[in-house]
Amino acid sequence: MDIVIDTNVLVAGLLSPFGACGEIVRMISAGELALSFDARILSEYTEVLRRPKFGFEEDKIAAVLDYIVYCGRAVAPTPLIHSLPDPDDDPFLEVTLTSQAVCLVTGNQKHFPAERCEGAKVISPGDFLIFFKNQQAKKKRIAKRSNQTRKNPRAG
Repeated sequence: MDIVIDTNVLVAGLLSPFGACGEIVRMISAGELALSFDARILSEYTEVLRRPKFGFEEDKIAAVLDYIVYCGRAVAPTPLIHSLPDPDDDPFLEVTLTSQAVCLVTGNQKHFPAERCEGAKVISPGDFLIFFKNQQAKKKRIAKRSNQTRKNPRAG
């Protein structure tokens, strides 16, 4: 599943590995989720993670960013028709739309008014985990039905 995460989700996930954001970061690092980004998003991740108030070690920051670049999906996004209230948020929505990511996960949904999101799904970390688990359950049900159909084909 391809997603975009706002910087606040990445930082919160690294600071608190046992919350919803931490679970999302873990899922990305485990390869359960694919992360889409562009150069502006990567630059923001870099700048914010290096802020002294977070206390992240430089080698750990480099490892996280290297992993994102290596395992993520770089996108050359199309500009938005209408800018968001904070233009610094534009890259996240632009990448979501261009990459056709399933959603943009952010702790600041109010920064992404629905009327400006051009149909993109923008959800909180907690809501994303519920959505993800529902999608996984749906896939299992479909796979189970498919296997049952192969084992018991109906005479037609």
